[in-house]
Amino acid sequence: MKMKRLIAPLVAILTLTCPALAQETAPEDFQARYERLVRNVGYSGVGVETLLDRWEAADPDNKAIPMARFNYYFVKSQHAEIVSKPGMRRYLGQQPAFTLKDSDGNDVNYFEEITYDEELFGEAMKVLDRQLAAQPDELRWHYLKITALTAYEKESPDMAAAELKALIERDASAHPAWTLDGEAASSETFQQGVGEYCALFFQTASPASYEYFREISERMTKLFPKNSVFVGNLGSYQQVVKGNDKQAVKFYKKALKLDPEDYAARRNMQLIERRQAQAKAKKK
Repeated sequence: MKMKRLIAPLVAILTLTCPALAQETAPEDFQARYERLVRNVGYSGVGVETLLDRWEAADPDNKAIPMARFNYYFVKSQHAEIVSKPGMRRYLGQQPAFTLKDSDGNDVNYFEEITYDEELFGEAMKVLDRQLAAQPDELRWHYLKITALTAYEKESPDMAAAELKALIERDASAHPAWTLDGEAASSETFQQGVGEYCALFFQTASPASYEYFREISERMTKLFPKNSVFVGNLGSYQQVVKGNDKQAVKFYKKALKLDPEDYAARRNMQLIERRQAQAKAKKK
């Protein structure tokens, strides 16, 4: 059965034209008005902050407002530009936006890169920190903070990894009654969330992110030895980062012993076996 992803990507939305706001809005109508406005102008478009101020004044305890505030500041802090990355085929897991030739005829890849306004990004983090102080067991706020920090830090997600490690240790020591979007979250849900961050670090494909991928996978393997995902991650680290197919296969076999349906472990093992067979055929 296909599992629903827990970690939603953070995507900037372009600003368009804002429709005029009505003078009087009942508290229960603000949610619908906000959603319509976001569809038209994006999370940080013209009129959104004014609407949020009016919404909070009319309905200060509405739990949707902090999320809307975070989205406003986070998206507003972003600036997209196209930058050249000579010699790079991928950047932060992205394919090139386009490729041009240099004066020597070599390919130069160009990628979209997001930079952040420090003050606005800081306001977004303040929103999350207030919610984490009030709801420390709500995973959504933790996930938003780690995802935002990963995007902000790019090749070296040090703060993001520190937040994730702290979350793992809190789970191990205190066993909180986690919730996700207000609903009780099981241990399996927690493990899935951590697994998705491991995948995000792996996709970033920088020396620092690869090491965090390994460290977190090793820790989760000790805490949840029956979870094949983290065992398979260690195989991926050996295969991709260390180039050690022999060690990778050992981890993949262990993962498949835990879960014979582990698609990633089986597929990666098949890739190694195919490559080894092709190498043997060339020697003949």
